[in-house]
Amino acid sequence: MKSVVLFSGGLDSTTALAIAIARGDEVHPLTISYGQRHRVEIEKARRTLDRYRLADRAREISFDLSFLHSSALTDRSLAVPRHTDDADAIPITYVPARNLIFLSLAAAYAEDIGAERIIIGVNAVDFSGYPDCRPAFIEAFERAVRSGTKAGDRLAVEAPLIALSKKEIVEWGVRLGVDHSLTHSCYDPASDGAACGTCDSCRLRLKGFAEAGIVDPVRYVAR
Repeated sequence: MKSVVLFSGGLDSTTALAIAIARGDEVHPLTISYGQRHRVEIEKARRTLDRYRLADRAREISFDLSFLHSSALTDRSLAVPRHTDDADAIPITYVPARNLIFLSLAAAYAEDIGAERIIIGVNAVDFSGYPDCRPAFIEAFERAVRSGTKAGDRLAVEAPLIALSKKEIVEWGVRLGVDHSLTHSCYDPASDGAACGTCDSCRLRLKGFAEAGIVDPVRYVAR
């Protein structure tokens, strides 16, 4: 089975990549540099792909979304929040339609190379409330792919982590031999790449490792 895996170098996408490899897929990783506020995750993604000996098969696309000024991940003048005041609000770290754009690029690539699966590591349990991480969105996108591409019903969209907690994702990664030290989750790392430990993504990650009873091997800014 040939699969395109959207791969950011983060905890979730690395686990999704490892799942596809473990079940024997012919994996074609797709990493998208989208004008985000740092490149740490891109560098980590490359190191993980080297570890899995997938660098020759991987593709990296530069697709600049820095013209979007409502997100702290694409507009460096906006501060990354260190806490969420309103748990029901979509945080400023949401990038408008990012997963819609990423999945569209993955669908085009999958159709071009004759892949049968698109795999994305979105999660709707321990997450920041982004609308493009929810099951309804993934299901709707799959319907769009099947009705709007030549591949049609031959191309499936999978989100294997969507119903898992961060604890469960960490545990699954351990079972699959994921090197968590190579993964990156922080929205606003220090200049040396150390994770801040206080942004929403760091807090969700740390919570997952703590609940799994595992020490997070990633470097954090001294607190």
